[in-house]
Amino acid sequence: MNHMLNSLLTEQPNPLTDHIDELPSAEIMELINKEDQRIAELIQPLIPVIAQAADLILEAFQSGGRLFYVGAGTSGRLGILDASECPPTYGTPPSMVQGIIAGGFRAVKDPVEGAEDSEELGAADLDEHGLDENDVVVGIAASGRTPYVLGAMRHAKEIGATVISLSNNAGTPMTLLADVSIEAVVGPEVVMGSTRMKAGSAQKMILNMLTTTAMIRLGKVYRNFMVDLNPSNEKLVHRAKRMIHLATGANEADIEQTFAGADGHVKTAIVMLMAGVDAVEAQRRLDLADGFVRSAIVGPS
Repeated sequence: MNHMLNSLLTEQPNPLTDHIDELPSAEIMELINKEDQRIAELIQPLIPVIAQAADLILEAFQSGGRLFYVGAGTSGRLGILDASECPPTYGTPPSMVQGIIAGGFRAVKDPVEGAEDSEELGAADLDEHGLDENDVVVGIAASGRTPYVLGAMRHAKEIGATVISLSNNAGTPMTLLADVSIEAVVGPEVVMGSTRMKAGSAQKMILNMLTTTAMIRLGKVYRNFMVDLNPSNEKLVHRAKRMIHLATGANEADIEQTFAGADGHVKTAIVMLMAGVDAVEAQRRLDLADGFVRSAIVGPS
């Protein structure tokens, strides 16, 4: 296994940073920044494949399925980060997008030795969540060959779930298992093998694309406002009211009254103000429009 890792692009020394240990802080950062600038450029040609993956996730959501991110170390943490941001941003139930990491919750903070080396553990951890054929599993690993992730992906395939791979090397074992394979080949790291850097940044950007695109296409965004956000604290209540103002142009007094009448539901408040209807009618229109605000404002044809 180790000699196979040696051949991976993510494990190669970067000739551009060979002298980095001799440099002052600003020059170290110049090199890091120069390498980081390459990430977005390298992702751009992958957009058709990333879009294909997002469409599969959207289909799963529409049929009541869930999205599972599976990874070890940095990749696992990034999956958990993306999953945990969905409920506050888009008002989704926590079960809809879930991150699973080798070694369990403790591994979010502390490394759990050996957890990523077990294919059986990857399969068992997915099993615990009652995976079925309506779900999507996204395996994430810079190397493209982490046993824990491969085990989870194999198990998902056997069950009939949709399987997507996200890696930072080309032609890996994960790619062979996936229905859609995203290979963000960002090259050797500034510090050899430190895949929390370019590889991790590329993964973060792609995970953002996957969930943001799926949520927009589910009707959870009106214009570019996150109108399904859960206003669970003071900052989010302020953001919710500001969105209503920006979307409708209504004054503060009307927004306060409507926001209260809508039980703090941004979509309902916007439809009430834009269509001149009460909360019950606004909610009825949203239900008929599958939650899409634009259609609800126009009303049933």
